[in-house]
Amino acid sequence: MEKMMFRLSDHDDFFSRRCVWVNGPVIVGAGPSGLAVGACLKEQGVPFVVLERAECIASLWQNRTYDRLKLHLPKQFCQLPKMPFPESFPEYPTKKQFINYLESYAKRFEINPRFNECVQSAKYDETCGLWRVKTVASAAAAASCNGGKHSEVEYICRWLVVATGENAERVVPDIEGLAEFRGNVMHACEYKNGETFRGKRVLVVGCGNSGMEVSLDLSNHNAVPAMVVRSSVHVLPREVLRKSTFELASMMMRWLPLWLVDKLMLILAWLVLGNIEKLGLKRPSMGPLELKNTLGKTPVLDIGALEKIRSGDIKVVPGIKKFFADSVELVNGEKLDIDSVVLATGYRSNVPFWLQESQFFCKNGFPKSSFPNGWRGYAGLYAVGFSRRGLSGVSMDAMRIAQDIGNVWKQETTQKPKTTACHRRSISQF
Repeated sequence: MEKMMFRLSDHDDFFSRRCVWVNGPVIVGAGPSGLAVGACLKEQGVPFVVLERAECIASLWQNRTYDRLKLHLPKQFCQLPKMPFPESFPEYPTKKQFINYLESYAKRFEINPRFNECVQSAKYDETCGLWRVKTVASAAAAASCNGGKHSEVEYICRWLVVATGENAERVVPDIEGLAEFRGNVMHACEYKNGETFRGKRVLVVGCGNSGMEVSLDLSNHNAVPAMVVRSSVHVLPREVLRKSTFELASMMMRWLPLWLVDKLMLILAWLVLGNIEKLGLKRPSMGPLELKNTLGKTPVLDIGALEKIRSGDIKVVPGIKKFFADSVELVNGEKLDIDSVVLATGYRSNVPFWLQESQFFCKNGFPKSSFPNGWRGYAGLYAVGFSRRGLSGVSMDAMRIAQDIGNVWKQETTQKPKTTACHRRSISQF
C-alpha cells in the first residue's frame, strides 16, 4: 500500500466509487487465456483477481458459437497448462466437451472470477506506480447489489494482465443497402444451427473457418447457402494420412524453413483436395503459415464444405455490391434472391476501447511486438492470447507471465515487511 497517493485531479473520482486493493495482478477476461494465467499464478503462490464482463467463464464459447463446433486442432495442441484433456475425450473435442474441460479447470485451480464486471478503463498512474482498473456492473448485477450502490468499482493493482483475446467483439461490415434488407440478418456469433433455415436461401458473408462451417451446417439442414468469397483463402485438409495437418506442419518446422514447409503443405493440399481455384477459391500468393504468422489470417481446415461446393449444394459467389429488400447484387452484376444473411465476418480485439495506453498495444488491439515477445509490456502490463497461435500460444504466454510475476512476488515476500502509511479512506483488500 506504499505509494498509495493519487493526483488531486482524480480526487473526486476516487471517492465516488468503491476501491479495492488487489494484492497481486488483476486479470481482465475469464476465457481460456485468463484461466490459464490464473492457474499458473496459483502454482506460483501469487494471489489475483479475474474480472469478467459476462456471467460465466469462456463466454465466447458458451454464448457465441454454433452447436456443431469442435476444436479444429487435436486436443494435445489445445490443452491449458497443468491439466491435460481427459483420455476419454475424442481427438477433436466438441464445444460442450471443451466447456466442461474449462469449468473443471477453473474448479481444480480454484479460479473464481468476479462476473458481470465490465472494465470501463484501465490506466497506469505514474504518481503512485500502480494500475487503476475501473469497472461497472451489468444492469442486473447492479440492481441486486444494495439497490444499485457500489455498481462501480476501482481495482488498484501493481500488475495488469490483459486476457480479453483476439475475438472480443464481432465485426459487422458496413454494406450498402443492408439496413433495407427485409430478411433475417445475424452475425455468426448468433448462429446456432440450420434448423430454422430449412428450405431458405441464405447468404453467408465470409469464407473463413466460421463461414465454411456455417455454410456446411446450413446445407446439412437442407437450406440453400451461397457463400461470399471476396478475397483469396487457403483451404487445407484437416488431416493427411490420418495425421493432423497442424501436427505435420509443426514437425516439419523443426527441420525445415518456413517457406519450404509452406510449399510442401500446398502440395499436400493439392493432392488431397485437388485444384480449389476451379471452385472459385483463389489461393493467396503468400503461404498459409507465413500468412498466419504475419497477418494472423488462419487457413481454413476443410471438414466437408469443399465436397458440398463441388456438388453444388453450397454456391460460391464473389463480393457484394448492394443489398435490396429481398435480394443482393454481386460485384459481377449477378442478382440473388435471398431470405436471410449470416455475417461470418470475424472478430476483433476490444483493448483500445478500455486500455488507456499506447506504448505496448497497437491501435488494432494487438501488442506491437510479435511472437514470442508480445506477452510483456511496461510497468507490470502483460498480454495473453494475442500471439495468433491459438491455445498453444495462450499456454506459452500464460506460463511466461506467471513466472515473471512469481519471481518478483517471491523475492519481495521473503523480505521483511515495511511499515507504511495508509490513506485515511477505507479501501477494501482482495
